[in-house]
Amino acid sequence: MTTIRPGLCSVTFASLSVERVVELAAEARLEVIEWGADTHVPAGDVEQAARAARLTTDAGLVCCSYGSYFRAGADEAVTPVLDTAEALGVDRVRVWAGSIGSDEAAPQDWAATIARLQDAVDEASARGMSLALEFHSGTLADTAPTTLRVLEEVARPTLSTYWQPTVGAAVDAVLDEYRAIADHVSAAHVFSWWPDHDRLPLRARDALWTRFFGEAQSAPTPPRDALLEFVPGDDPAMLRGEAATLRSYLSL
Repeated sequence: MTTIRPGLCSVTFASLSVERVVELAAEARLEVIEWGADTHVPAGDVEQAARAARLTTDAGLVCCSYGSYFRAGADEAVTPVLDTAEALGVDRVRVWAGSIGSDEAAPQDWAATIARLQDAVDEASARGMSLALEFHSGTLADTAPTTLRVLEEVARPTLSTYWQPTVGAAVDAVLDEYRAIADHVSAAHVFSWWPDHDRLPLRARDALWTRFFGEAQSAPTPPRDALLEFVPGDDPAMLRGEAATLRSYLSL
């Protein structure tokens, strides 16, 4: 069985300092951090990225990825994103497949986004990095079938996807989505929102997470990382318990 690393998305605690995020992750016995461009490591700020990397490493943790907000716009530069990821020392950058949902996208929207993703993946590959899609509403990668379409049309082996449970979807539907894209999933965002955007403890959706991790860990290509994204009430005091729950799923 392949070991999936438990970790944290820094956006979970966007209002806290880099130092405090590192401290919380270490106290919670997590292994990796995905640093986000939202507040902690803005795109283009290589000095801040290097600082975050140093603090993470000094705490015995690993920077696993860079959570960017690159959306593959026609005039959107990916170079500052990759410079920042390089300073972090990561080999995976999370990106977004456009800015509109697949059901609203015209053929020209698809063509433009695919072409820009191809260029971005090639630029990343030249620097020894891979890109991974955010599996999210409001993008072309908002369902399993459309995510597969993006991956197939970009046609680059160094483009993967994240996975996360579609908000409001039943457990069986969520797991069916994962199975459809499982061969391409490099990381999972882990949270329990139900029935809409109410942030609940992970245990509130045990039926989902026990089954997901049971399947993911035995998959031919398991996700490399399982990243806690948000906690109930955005409360730092919740992290230790949520991390313990995550580790218990990973020991199934």
